[in-house]
Amino acid sequence: MMTMDESLSLFGLTPPELALPQIRAILDREAEIERNHYSKDPARQNDERQRAEDLALISAVQLFAAGHLEDVLRIWDTKQTSMDMACALDVQLLCGGGLEQTKSYLSTLASENAQEALKYIGECELTGDFDNFTPDAHLERYRIYFGGDQ
Repeated sequence: MMTMDESLSLFGLTPPELALPQIRAILDREAEIERNHYSKDPARQNDERQRAEDLALISAVQLFAAGHLEDVLRIWDTKQTSMDMACALDVQLLCGGGLEQTKSYLSTLASENAQEALKYIGECELTGDFDNFTPDAHLERYRIYFGGDQ
């Protein structure tokens, strides 16, 4: 299984467009594993749990950096797989394409999942989670977190 460091080394923090399908597949796989295995197994080892959360986080950040609205629900779905993932993935990671653009996009989708994500973003706006938010500034936080210019 890939690690966060391997993903950073292979794709960087702001991956090329050609890498996005692979990153999406990684995030989907981590969500599926979390949903079907780890969230149901309280005996899961802490280092294994941390590896999965770290890989999901870097994958979500890489998709956030790309800013494609099509990835909003993929990140939301991963965020919803468990309490651990909900905490690991910031709500701002849903808004790589911009806050208003993301809300507008979600409002055009009829799915219950999209409407739940839109409602959650709105609630987080009210609590100040998006005060002074810009995708570039949020990405800079992750650039510092992950240690440099990746």
